[in-house]
Formats: sequence, structure tokens, C-alpha cells
Amino acid sequence: MDVGVVLVLFLFALLLFIGFPVSFSLLTVSIIGTLISWGPGALYQIVSTTYSDSTSFILLAVPLFILMANLLQRSGIADDLYEVIYSWSGGLRGGLAMGTVIICALFGAMAGISSVATVTMGLIALPAMLKRGYDRSLVLGSIMAGGAVGILIPPSVIMIIYASIAEVSIGRLFMAGVIPGLLMTLIFVLYILIACLINPSKGPPIDERLSFREKLKTLRNVIWPIVLVLLVLGSIYQGVATPTEAAGVGACGALMCMALNGQLNRKAVFEAALSTVRLNAMVLWIIIGAACLTHYLAVVGVQDAVQEFFLGLGISRWWILIFTQILFFFLGMILEPAAIITLFGPIFIPIIDQLGFDLIWFGVLFVINMTMGYITPPFGFNLFILKGVAPPYITMSDLYKSIVPFCILQALCLITVIIWPEIALWLPSTMHVGD
Repeated sequence: MDVGVVLVLFLFALLLFIGFPVSFSLLTVSIIGTLISWGPGALYQIVSTTYSDSTSFILLAVPLFILMANLLQRSGIADDLYEVIYSWSGGLRGGLAMGTVIICALFGAMAGISSVATVTMGLIALPAMLKRGYDRSLVLGSIMAGGAVGILIPPSVIMIIYASIAEVSIGRLFMAGVIPGLLMTLIFVLYILIACLINPSKGPPIDERLSFREKLKTLRNVIWPIVLVLLVLGSIYQGVATPTEAAGVGACGALMCMALNGQLNRKAVFEAALSTVRLNAMVLWIIIGAACLTHYLAVVGVQDAVQEFFLGLGISRWWILIFTQILFFFLGMILEPAAIITLFGPIFIPIIDQLGFDLIWFGVLFVINMTMGYITPPFGFNLFILKGVAPPYITMSDLYKSIVPFCILQALCLITVIIWPEIALWLPSTMHVGD
């Protein structure tokens, strides 16, 4: 391998180690690598890559879904949904924890990013469950793992980025994530139920009881969330709208939800817009930085060398697939998913394609893997998000211990979808159109 390439990769690892932002680490080493290999005259390639990635029509859906998520976070829907869960499942052992996971899944179907559900449930469900004597690890784990499901259940920002790299239909990839997302949610719910049956002190039932009529009244709170989910996912599934158009519809629907809940005001909309700009800028800079480094590695021949190596091993294609999943798991501990797929997607996606695997299915496997990355130390995003809204007595050690069983359950879900690809591929096969 060329000395310049080794230097670039070493510098990238060093920048990450000292805590330099991922996006600027990627861009810095790309510029340095380009200067070392071809001189200042080749820097126009950095500019060209930056422009082409920042003006991609596919990626236009990203800020719209982020805006939708931020508006929903301020709409009061989470309080309404928690009231429903409190009424219907609070009397069950572990009912509030199971309900929290379900709300997180529903938020995933309305938003597309993990942080919204994690922050919202951290503010609402965390104090409510701790107050009622729930086991601390069960509470923390259910919120973080439930929030991570949000990137698997469409719409998903990570899926949009993967689809743009792999050049597959975003609509089909969205639909491929539905059943695995529901499966992961079900696995979490069953675990909580069994854990509380074995040890009732983990999730004691609430003392308050509502009549059946009062419970029915609370169901009106789920009408608008369900309508919003059907508008976004239904329009994509039926081919009425592209994912980008559906994202615009979803953002408008989120504004309507704010208005119907009496939360629509200038301050809330401004805060949502500002948060959207900040988060989208972070995601876009990561994509741009990773794309520049990927382009550099492709030109110097690293991508071709890696692909030739794996395809020339002469081993079962399943071993290569398993290797990619193990690699993604460890990368998910230290890197943002957008950076992982932008950096390593152009290397491994052609290999997976040549081995005869379905790229839609591989995309679902990648996203399931990233749900583990969101809750895995040392840099799992949901760990730090929940720590930021949790009471001071909740330590990082508490958070680390709480995710162990849920991470194992996520791995179980990943293995299940690997063994039975139809879990992911059946729903896309029923779609009327490709986009």
C-alpha cells in the first residue's frame, strides 16, 4: 500500500482518537491525501464531490424528515401517547416499560431519527417509571433500545443515505424495514414481560385503575399519529408519492398535529427549524467528508484492492457477509452510521452484489446493526442522549449495564433476518411501484 494512503488512514484514526469531529476528520484527511498524491491542482475534486453530494435530490428527504421529527417532538403527541399506554397497560407488570418501547416504535414510524424518541421518553417515561418503583436497568434499557428502533422503522434517515450509496429504491428499502422493526419491538416487549413475570419487582403494576369507558376515551389520542403514519408510509407504499414528497407531507402533517394540540407558535416552530438546520448540517458534513475520503481511496486503488481480496478468498459467501456484520458492529461503537455507510458502502456493497445477495436485504441488516451501535459503549449516541436528560444520580455505569440484554436481543433480531431474508423482502415485493 502507498505510503501516502497509510499516512492518511493513520491520521484519520489519530484525529478520531483525540476527539476531533468526525465530519471534519474525514474532510481533513481527504484534503491532505489529495495534496500528497496529486498536489493542489487536484483539490477541485473535493469541491466537485462536495457540490454533487450537497445537491442530491435523494438526500433532500433528510432535512424534511428531521424537520418532521423536531416538530413532532414539540407537538405534545408524546404526552398523549403516554396517557394511552398508562391507561391500557399500566396495570400489567412491566406495562409502562412495554408501552414505552411501543411508543418509541410509533415515533420511529413518524420521525426517522432515534434521538427524538429517546429524548422524549427520557423526559416523560423515565421519571414516571422510576417513581413507581421500576427496576432502573429495565427503565433505562427500554428507553434507549426502544429509541434505537426508530432508525429501523421507516421513514429512516439512515436508510435514505444507504439507498443513495447503493442506488436502490428508497421506497422498497423503507418497506423492507417495517417487519424487522416490528419484530425487534415485539422481542423487546416479550423480554420485558418475561423479566417482570420472573421478577415482579422489576415492573410493579400501577395502583390507579380506569374504567373501560375512560380507557376508550384515551384512544382518541392515537388518531392523529396513526393518520400521520398512514399518510407518509401509505403514500410511499401505494406509489402516490416519492419518499422526498412524503417527507414534505409528513412535515406539514406534523405542523397540523402541533396546531390541533394547541402547541403551534412562533417560538416552537423556530426552535424546531433551528434544531433541524443544526442536525442536518452535521449529517450533511459527515456525508460530504466521507464521500471525499471514499473518492480518494477509490482513485488510489484501495477499494479495488479490498474487493479483489475478498472475492479471491474462495470461501463461502456467507462468511464474507458475517465478516461485514461484525465489522459494522465494531464500527458502530465509534462512528456515526452515516459515516460508516458512506465510507464503507462503496467498498462492500459491490462485493455483496457480486456475491448474489439482495442489496435491499443487506441494507436492512446494516440498519439493524446500527441499532446496536446506538446503544453500545463507548460512544453509543442514545447513551449520551439519555444521560443528558436523566436525573443526576443516573450514572454512565447504570446506562452501560442496562443495555446488555437489549443488545443481545438486537443481535438475535439480526441473526433472525439473516436466516430468513423473507422477513425483510416480503413487503417490498408486494409494492405497486419501485419508488
